[in-house]
Amino acid sequence: MEREPFIDYYEILQLSQMADQETIERVYRLLAKRYHPDNKNTGDAEKFDALVKAYRALSDPERRAGYDVKYEAGNSHQWNIFSDASPSEGAEEDRKIYQAILSMLYTARRRDAGNAGVGIFQMEKLLGVPEKYLEFHIWYLREKGWIQRVENGGFAITVSGVDAVIENDLPLKKDRLLPAPEESSTRTDNPKTPDNGNGNSEQSTA
Repeated sequence: MEREPFIDYYEILQLSQMADQETIERVYRLLAKRYHPDNKNTGDAEKFDALVKAYRALSDPERRAGYDVKYEAGNSHQWNIFSDASPSEGAEEDRKIYQAILSMLYTARRRDAGNAGVGIFQMEKLLGVPEKYLEFHIWYLREKGWIQRVENGGFAITVSGVDAVIENDLPLKKDRLLPAPEESSTRTDNPKTPDNGNGNSEQSTA
């Protein structure tokens, strides 16, 4: 018997994996109202059915826990572009790493402009690149003025960094594995450390 394809319920509900139950409930009600077949303007029976299935899976803690195991397995390589090879010292590999960092920080900034810091630990985990390799690239990006350290100890993309992403048309990936803002503040290596480099600390507005 052929195995059914994996369905991304977080994608269907347009949520991060870190979303709490209250957020899941709120977003589901909003989308269900929009896509309900009785809605003459935006009703969509297929999308509505998918929403219901996603909500049933994620609203129940036990079912969600089981689903999350499959979700992690299915998405473990979403950001990790170096899973099949160790980082080398070549310029091309360096380019891939700093572009991946910019892509990640751009996505985080788009999701929450005022609280966009991502810690080194999370970068290491998602990119699959050891911290010792990231140090050079973070230094480079800070010297370019494309990223800066923020109040929670993580790093966030700057206006110049956003321009670099847009001008170079860098590939962007989904943010499902990025931490929620409140989580990223607890997973940094040097919390509440102000930036003494080229960038200034960014005040959180969240």
